[in-house]
Amino acid sequence: MTDRLADELLAVARPLAESVGQHLVEALASTRTIVTKSTSTDLVTEMDTWAERTLVDGLLAARPDDGILGEEGADIAGTSGVVWSIDPIDGTVNFVHGMPGFNVSMGARIDGETVAAVVVSPLHRDTFTATLGGGAARNDEPIRCSELTDLRRAVVGTGFGYDPARRRRQADVLAAVIPQVADVRRVGAAALDLCWVACGRLDAYWEVGLNDWDHAAGALIATEAGAICTDLDGGAVTVAFAMAAPPALAGPLRSVLHAADAAAV
Repeated sequence: MTDRLADELLAVARPLAESVGQHLVEALASTRTIVTKSTSTDLVTEMDTWAERTLVDGLLAARPDDGILGEEGADIAGTSGVVWSIDPIDGTVNFVHGMPGFNVSMGARIDGETVAAVVVSPLHRDTFTATLGGGAARNDEPIRCSELTDLRRAVVGTGFGYDPARRRRQADVLAAVIPQVADVRRVGAAALDLCWVACGRLDAYWEVGLNDWDHAAGALIATEAGAICTDLDGGAVTVAFAMAAPPALAGPLRSVLHAADAAAV
């Protein structure tokens, strides 16, 4: 993989994500058809499917041999070795309620490793980007994660699953973590949580049960901004567990989450 290829992939994805993000803002004033997927809290709208179709069409027009995996069902094998992991509206509940936090997330992977990423949060007017080894940026300005060294002063993000039993267990973990940090925030969109770690708006973040498209782009952006992105045991981020923190907070936060048995949800 060359730096040039990563730059080319980002150049394809960024205008698509920004265009879709702007259209989503314009659509907030319209009436939306809302249905549920896995549970009553797992929402999808016609804009989710429109956004994914638009992203897929744009990617295939520019790079017809690439593979694509999307939250709303896109599953294209491809032959180029590049596979796009896309979330057309990360944070659909936010979108449905007209709240900031929904975003468009696109990550390009080669051999399972994300090499280019863009996350667009249109209501915040933020475009986060990164390439593997090329650093991370917010609106074309370089970003770095927090330099905090004391977990007790950290503002930490997290999220909750859709299954009621899992949410109950996650609330127990949250209750164990809160006394050991400064505060906790719930944005409702994993890609944006990771980007906020990247730019220091959050000092750290953890969540259980993310899909590939939830973290493919955001984890690269956080990593390129200096954060440590791992599972609870220090390995690669997985569906089972995702954590992002500055190097000085990664160990202490991991210890707290281990003690709370945070992965057992």
